Amino acid sequence: MSDADTLPAEARQIAAGYAFTGPALDLGALLWDGRCHPEAPVRVPLSMLNRHGLVAGATGTGKTKTLQLIAEQLCAQGVPVFLADMKGDLSGISRPGQADDRVHGRAAEVGQPWTPAGFPAEFLSLGGLGHGIPVRATITGFGPVLLSKVLRLNQTQEQSLGLIFHYADTKGLELIDLKDLRAVVAFLTSDEGRAELRDIGGLSTATAGVILRSLTAFEAQGMADFFGEPEFGTADLLRTAPDGRGLVTVLELPAVQDRPLLFSTFLMWLLADLFHDLPEIGDADRPKLVFFFDEAHLLFGDASRAFLDSITRTVRLIRSKGVGVFFVTQTPEDVPSDVLGQLGNWVQHALRAFTPDDRKALKATVRCFPDSADDLEELLTGLGTGEAVVTVLGENGAPTPVAATRLRAPRSLMGPVDGAELDRAVRESSLHGRYAQAVDRESAYERLSAERAGATRETPRTTAAPRGPGAKAPEEEPSLVEQVVGSGMFKSLARSVGTQIGREITRSLFGTARRRR
Repeated sequence: MSDADTLPAEARQIAAGYAFTGPALDLGALLWDGRCHPEAPVRVPLSMLNRHGLVAGATGTGKTKTLQLIAEQLCAQGVPVFLADMKGDLSGISRPGQADDRVHGRAAEVGQPWTPAGFPAEFLSLGGLGHGIPVRATITGFGPVLLSKVLRLNQTQEQSLGLIFHYADTKGLELIDLKDLRAVVAFLTSDEGRAELRDIGGLSTATAGVILRSLTAFEAQGMADFFGEPEFGTADLLRTAPDGRGLVTVLELPAVQDRPLLFSTFLMWLLADLFHDLPEIGDADRPKLVFFFDEAHLLFGDASRAFLDSITRTVRLIRSKGVGVFFVTQTPEDVPSDVLGQLGNWVQHALRAFTPDDRKALKATVRCFPDSADDLEELLTGLGTGEAVVTVLGENGAPTPVAATRLRAPRSLMGPVDGAELDRAVRESSLHGRYAQAVDRESAYERLSAERAGATRETPRTTAAPRGPGAKAPEEEPSLVEQVVGSGMFKSLARSVGTQIGREITRSLFGTARRRR
């Protein structure tokens, strides 16, 4: 008789639901009547990880360690992983863990043969803020929908920004950075440019003013560095190490923690870009990439219906391209029900019930789980750190029984790596030469500036005469807007028929640009 046969009948039924025959990740061991049973492992099939998932729980319950545990095993199975690292804790995945009594105790409890190990990791940072290879996007690539979200534009202003992008796309005016976008907005509200959008709705001066002020405020907060070139290629997230293990890409976010709307929207841009670049592969024996979307509630806050619909469609369809998406947040209530319904694998850490809102969230969470013999409300509030309630999709696609689980300990360092060590890893990365140095190549703004400089040389400025009583004031220096709209080159560019670039721009569900490669 096996050890599992000594379990009570209900516990044996749960354990049988996790007895998979194919490759699987080991999450931990079954908890039953307050005891941990290492003879009843709780696992998730590797082939089901592109069916998406949720890692949830109150602060301090162990969500970060769960991400680290899953990422390590995916890496070992040859699957690349993307992690958003909010506090810098996940950088330790690149270094072997440190054995202590707590680690050995946990390993013994769950039947884990624990040995320290580091995993191949790449470190990124948004716009070069913090320790990591800079991740940038062009304005054209980012698109009007996501840009509207970071600029906090309303629906009318978002639609107007969409018209501006549509115009720039069709005229071949690629928008690299913020000054390019300002130049196009300025032209389209000038006497020369106003007629360009008249047949498709026009752009009001008031709305253009809001957009320009939002861009100025955005830049004043030090966020201009996120837009520009070289634009990050999401194909670099799909790499494997020379030894065949999947590469763990860690986006370091501590330096931009105070800009949650920006980094959550940038994560969505990465996911949208993957969606439009990857081919359909259908059901596969393992995912091509697993993408962990931390602080997921920030993405959905104040999102328009159209934006939420786009997220839902992307999550639903990207599965067939081999990408699994795990949303990481505090409660399932943070994720809209249409998205929540797409998530097949759940790891729910402890929840608190200190306030009426907490109790409401607890009851809503319980309703999300399959029927269980346990009192889930009591169970979820009584879980300790590193324990969770788990249900996943089995190899046949059906949900497994709900299992209270004591999770395994990560094998890598459970804490941050020193900043100097991270910087050294970044300099030694094969991506450093490609992305480290920003490039400001000629785009609309530079071409306009060159045209104006040429016009100025051809028409020398006369010396202003002394001003006497009744004399007219000298003309003021033209503003940026006047410089842009007065440029002959800009008028020529803007009125030209669509160029090859313009014809090749197509836009996704989120308005992100995709070019034929």
